[in-house]
Parts: sequence; C-alpha cells; structure tokens
Amino acid sequence: MRWFGFGFNAFGQIHVHVKPPKGDSSDAVKDVKVSSPTELTINSDCCLKTAKIKASWSRRASCPLDGDSYVCLAGFGAVQSNECFVKHSSGYTDASISESYMTLVFPDRVESWDLQKEVESPAWSMLINTQSDTVGPPLSLPLVPGGYIAMKPPFYRSLSPHLKAKSLSLSAEHAILLTASGAVYTWGLGSHGQLGHGGLTSEEEPRTVEALWGMPMSCVAAGGWHSVCISDGGDLYVWGWNESGQLGLPSRGLRKALQQQTGQQAGAPCQHATTPPAKEPQEGEKHEEVFISVQAFPALLDVTPSCEIRTVSCGCRHTAAVTTKGDLYTWGWGDYGQLGHQSLFSLDEPQRVEFFREQQMCVVDVVCGAWNTFAAVVKVEEKACT
Repeated sequence: MRWFGFGFNAFGQIHVHVKPPKGDSSDAVKDVKVSSPTELTINSDCCLKTAKIKASWSRRASCPLDGDSYVCLAGFGAVQSNECFVKHSSGYTDASISESYMTLVFPDRVESWDLQKEVESPAWSMLINTQSDTVGPPLSLPLVPGGYIAMKPPFYRSLSPHLKAKSLSLSAEHAILLTASGAVYTWGLGSHGQLGHGGLTSEEEPRTVEALWGMPMSCVAAGGWHSVCISDGGDLYVWGWNESGQLGLPSRGLRKALQQQTGQQAGAPCQHATTPPAKEPQEGEKHEEVFISVQAFPALLDVTPSCEIRTVSCGCRHTAAVTTKGDLYTWGWGDYGQLGHQSLFSLDEPQRVEFFREQQMCVVDVVCGAWNTFAAVVKVEEKACT
C-alpha cells in the first residue's frame, strides 16, 4: 500500500519544501499548493505500507500498525528532514492528532501529548480496561471504553452505554456518532445545519438524526461545518454548510466567484479560476437551478456515474469519498489543490480524481486534513478493488 497527498503543504506535510532561487516565487507557491497527487516519503524505519495516516491543519502523522514502531510526524515542528519520531509512542495501538495534541492508546492506558511543547510526560493520561464486555471489533479513536477523547481539555468525555457506539467523528465544534445498529447521533454546534435535525440549534447531548431512522449506516464523517454518512447500500447522505460546495450540492457562492472572475480575468487560463466553467443550458432548457447554502436535513447525494461508496472523509470545507471499485471522488473548496484534480478549482459536485485511474491504481482509503487530502492506493493487479 502506498500513500499520496495533495493540497495544503505550507509546513511540509506532503513533501519537503525545495528552496527556490532568489527572486523565483513559482516553486514556493507549488510547495504550498500541491494540486497533483504526490507520493509520501518517510524515514525508512517508519513503514508506510502498514501505516494509517492521521492529519490536522499543519501536521501529518504516519502510524505504522506493525507492533513496536513509532508514530512519525511531518509538518509543523518536524524540522529534521521534515519528519520526526514520537519517541513516547513505542508500543501504541492507536493514535489520533489535532492541531494542539496527539492522543496515543496503549494496551493499558490512553495519553494526550501537547504538540506545542517539548515535554517528557503527557498533558493527560487515563488507565483503561481493555478486557471489557464489548462485542465486535476493538474501538478506534476517538472512542475509548466508556466514552471518547476530545480534541482539547477536558479530554475524556463519557458516553451512555445504551448508545453502543461503533465509530465517532469529531470536528472542532460538532460530533457525529454511529451505533452498532447503524443509527446516527449528532451533537455540538448546529449553526450551519451540521447536526441534521432540521434546524440551526445546538445540542449538548447526542441526539438521533431522525431523518435517517430505519436506514442503517456504515460510516460517518464530520467536516468543519458539514456532516456525511454512508448507508449499508453504499449511498451517500450529506447535510450542513454548503458555501464552498462541500455537500456536492449547487452552491451560489461558487457560481458568484466564477462570474466575478470571468468578468475580471477575461482571457486568463482556466486553471487560475476558483471554479470550472459552468455547464451551458441546452436549447429549450430552462436554467433555473436551486442553490443550497445550508442543508439542515440529510440529503441523498447522487454520484455520477452511479456507484457504491465504501468510505468517506471530510476536510474543513471539502469532502472525499472512495467507491467500491477503487475510484476517488472529491468536491468542495479546492483553493490549495486539495481536490487532486491538478488545478485549484472548487467544485459543487463530485468529480473523479483521474490521476489514480491513469496510473492504474486502486484507492482503498482516504483521510482528509483540514485543507489537504491523503489517499491510500494499491496497484490494480495487486488487489481487487472490491
């Protein structure tokens, strides 16, 4: 398995910066905005073939899952060859990263380390009981026995055992939880409809998303102010803020940006535009598109051509989904190249990342940072995408 990254790279989260010649700023811009998928490289002692990638705004953590390996950090603070080992991570079983803290799970405890300080002990730790009566696969962060680990203090937050949490996705201001039965619960800030309850009010406690009741879900993901989930049948449901097209629904903000740039940059190369040219209406066809800024209820998103979605991840204002056939689709804000279409376009509809198909690669996983995207791939002949 190989990992590729694209998007925001100001701190070298994707690749090491190349110092440009004096007076030449073009390479510096390319270093910050990586619009074409670029393979990640890392210290040979940290094997990406068995790694999971975790990402925050300024950092990327490579987390090998082969026993005694260490977590490797790239980006802000990793000044030596743009990567460093987290020396306290030996023996970990799971890891997650936020802008300020790294959380590590060990067989008997969980620790949160302050990434902004040089310290010899964690900012917080807690003993855990791994011999619980939980049935099914082991919990993954941010879930831990009895609750979950938040991005900031107080780190441990309890959850009702009646929820039977299977997975949990956290943004800075809201959470979306998937239960063992496939039900979806949300809580936190609701100002952009990101909770999916039909209004813009916040919720202090987990509340079921009633619009999805009776439709078992298999995956959930939280963006900056939007939420996404996948049904057992591979359908994609979206809700929340859509100002940058992150829901894959028609966005007035993107169309306005295109109109302004068309007027101001007549004749300029298309790759400098924020959004690609809009489709012209056919003869006899009325162009009366309904724009959506906030979608307060879950909406079924059609991905064309029709396909089943296997997994999904959300950035701050963009979304990436992998199909059961191994294709990667992205949409939303793309100003840093985080959509991987070798441009700085933003999109309000899902578009396949052609790079991987052209390279005969099958995408098997995707992880979004706030402003970038990381995709795990195998060669088509190595493994069937299904």
